[in-house]
Amino acid sequence: MKLPMAGQSQILTSVERRRAARTPVVVRVEYASVDAMFSEFTQNINEGGLFIETEEPLAIDEPVELVFRLPGSPEPIKVAGRVAWVTGCEGPDAPGMGVEFACLDARARAQIDQLVQRLRVERNL
Repeated sequence: MKLPMAGQSQILTSVERRRAARTPVVVRVEYASVDAMFSEFTQNINEGGLFIETEEPLAIDEPVELVFRLPGSPEPIKVAGRVAWVTGCEGPDAPGMGVEFACLDARARAQIDQLVQRLRVERNL
């Protein structure tokens, strides 16, 4: 079951929720909420956020601290975010949560943008 973003009265598909197309990439992401730490895998990423596959997503609008290393990058990216949407175990989509990045520094933004652009080009060949 897909849940709407906070403040919305309708349920949106994952494509309708995001501002930029997601690019498939699987990397381990560690994240912390107010009272717990987790380690899961991403399914995809774009310039504004990523999707974490998990059977226990956090609540919509919950703030999270993310740490992940992009393929080919020596340094991990550390960024704050917020849970923008969640999917449940039912339906065709994997269970998990879409996390929107907040306040990416210039280095992290450049790394993510370069990876996303490179993967899009590779997949379109």
